[in-house]
Amino acid sequence: MSYDDQNIFAKILRGEIPSTKVYEDDETLCFMDIFPRADGHCLVIPKTPCRNLLDASAEQLNAVVATTQKVAKAAMTALAADGITVQQFNEGPGGQEVFHLHFHILPRHEGVALRRPGQPGDMAQIGEIAEKLRAALT
Repeated sequence: MSYDDQNIFAKILRGEIPSTKVYEDDETLCFMDIFPRADGHCLVIPKTPCRNLLDASAEQLNAVVATTQKVAKAAMTALAADGITVQQFNEGPGGQEVFHLHFHILPRHEGVALRRPGQPGDMAQIGEIAEKLRAALT
């Protein structure tokens, strides 16, 4: 399957759709998920076209994994998380919904279950959490 440059993450990268950015470098972008399954749920994507893990270059994977680790460590500190769940899905049958490589970072707290998928978050709260994450990254 080929990469669709009209996917929502490609549009975010081009600035056509707003996002709440957490971290950005030359190769990756991390932004908050607007349907958070946990407080602090964010996504890390490469800035270059890539459908998923199956067609990613080693360079894309290295960059995305390094940013995922950096943000996950910041989330542990900023949100006093007890753990981190990292999720990555490939192709529709594998659970992928947006066909641009992305890793989910979900800060976890003991005894707190993940919320159901597809539930919109409170944008003010998402913004406040993003600010905490950005502060922990500096």
